[in-house]
Amino acid sequence: MPARELQQQLNELREQLETGAPLSAEDQERLRDLIRQIELKLELETVTPDTGLVDGVNLAVERFELEHPTLAGTLRNIVQSLANMGI
Repeated sequence: MPARELQQQLNELREQLETGAPLSAEDQERLRDLIRQIELKLELETVTPDTGLVDGVNLAVERFELEHPTLAGTLRNIVQSLANMGI
């Protein structure tokens, strides 16, 4: 169940990237890279701690918090889902 919720949140993040507030190409690529990393982690179905992944998402939350609060909220939900999954 948590994996499905996480996938839904990743899909929401993709939609926000496509239709939301304009971001620089560099910011868009960073977020797309985070999405790929998370999906790779899900595909491997390992629940070993990967602080680098969670740290990367947390850094993205901080980066977008002021200018893109909706995007930051989605990223926070992703962090919580990862935590719930033990990642």
